[in-house]
This record gives sequence, C-alpha cells and structure tokens, in this order.
Amino acid sequence: VSVKYTAGGQITDARDVIVGTTNASLFAYVADGTGGLKVVQLTSPESQPRYYGFSPRPNPELIAWRPTRWPALSLSKGLDRDRGVDETGGQIAVFGRLGSRPFTLEEMGKLYLDKNGEPWFVSDDVDEDRFVPYRAQSATTE
Repeated sequence: VSVKYTAGGQITDARDVIVGTTNASLFAYVADGTGGLKVVQLTSPESQPRYYGFSPRPNPELIAWRPTRWPALSLSKGLDRDRGVDETGGQIAVFGRLGSRPFTLEEMGKLYLDKNGEPWFVSDDVDEDRFVPYRAQSATTE
C-alpha cells in the first residue's frame, strides 16, 4: 500500500474503485456507498511537476463527488485503449499515435481462430502422449 487516502474523512464507505487515465492524469472513481460517487485525482502535471515515469507516486486529491439516490456499491469498467473496435471490427475509439489503427476483423480472427475458422480452446488436462522426449544433442568435433 503506497497511500491510504480518505480525503480528510470524506470517503467513509468505499465499496468499489475503478482506476483510469484521462490525458495525462490518473483518476480513481470510488463507489463510496452511502457517500455516493467520488472522483479522486491520483496524479497530474499540476500536483506533481516531475510525475513522469513508469510508476509515479500517487498524490491523491478529491476533485468531485455526487450524491446518489441509493448507496453506490459498484462501478463498471471503462473502455480500454486497446479495445478500440467492437465485435465486428468497427472502430469505436480514436487512437492517438501517428499511424496507429485497430486490428481488422481478419487480423483479430488470427488471434483466436484455427485454420478452419473455429475458435481454439485449451485444456488444463495433461496429455502425456503428446510430450516429445528430450534428447540431448551430441556435440561433434572435427
């Protein structure tokens, strides 16, 4: 645990947290039970001038809240940036890298379909007959 944060006692009944990024900032969306929905900014260029890097230390700040009619118990997950297409291969998000694009439906199929177009599956069962015995290569010298 890097930081335990209650926003000065304003987060009192946290039930679920979803962490997501927007532009250059990291946010925690908190389902705070009877406290409603809370938004905590974890990192930002303003609060941490040298926050760039792989894993900046959070500097949390409660920036928004909204009462809910009933206790906020859970939150849904947002759109992942690597999920920029729907099931048909149609683009649903804009990618910010020059030359980037989502996979086409054909390209996606290569990840999970066999040569007959059927989804492939794996098993947790071990099939000893499929193992190839190890043979040490003999070294030859001339």
